Amino acid sequence: MPLGILGKKLGQTRVYNAQGLLIPVTVVAVGPNRVIQCKTVDTDGYKAVQLGFDEQKESRVTKPLLAHFKKYGTPAFKRIKEFRDFSKDVKPGDTVGADIFASGDYVDAIGVTKGRGFEGVVKRHGFRGGDSTHGAKGWHRRGGAIGCRLFPGTVNRGMKMPGHMGQVQRTTQNLEVIQVRNDDNLLLIAGCIPGSKGDYVVIRESKKIPKGTVKKTPPPVGKAKAAKAEAIAKIAAKK
Repeated sequence: MPLGILGKKLGQTRVYNAQGLLIPVTVVAVGPNRVIQCKTVDTDGYKAVQLGFDEQKESRVTKPLLAHFKKYGTPAFKRIKEFRDFSKDVKPGDTVGADIFASGDYVDAIGVTKGRGFEGVVKRHGFRGGDSTHGAKGWHRRGGAIGCRLFPGTVNRGMKMPGHMGQVQRTTQNLEVIQVRNDDNLLLIAGCIPGSKGDYVVIRESKKIPKGTVKKTPPPVGKAKAAKAEAIAKIAAKK
């Protein structure tokens, strides 16, 4: 995990890119993150940087964790996380903000999905459900048979059935950073990321798309979009 930062999901909006295309983005407040501890191979056996995000009262922190904060001279934080092999040179007490990323970078977003409670197979797994007419009664949103008759006479392992849905950690990969607003410590990331508004998330460098990769913009689809793109290009050329 070369580079990463803790943040809070603020919501969704839409912005225009350099080509004049409207892009849906997720707004993430990512700072400031405070460097709490820098671990080294000599002292700890591995290299890592521990970041803290979102200050809180010391009275709301456990005593062992509070002693850890006081040892390194930092305030108490609601969230802390280690990032191994952090590629930026930092020391305890430094702040890390949105400027560690740039527009065009690709990132992975890690968060906890929205909790849906106990759900049936139609919503949880996308089952078709039973017929609505032609004499079907009581099987409109049910899964149907789950057994195998005489042999083996048991329900197969992994059978998709109703149950708890959501409230699990998920990673959305290869999201493009559209804008970096350093003054407000905001990242505008294309697409959606796991979690509700106000949830904590981890934004890290993409593992599959290395830093500095240039995105290939696909050609507009349809005559109307092609005409619009051509008009925008002409206006940009005049300027």
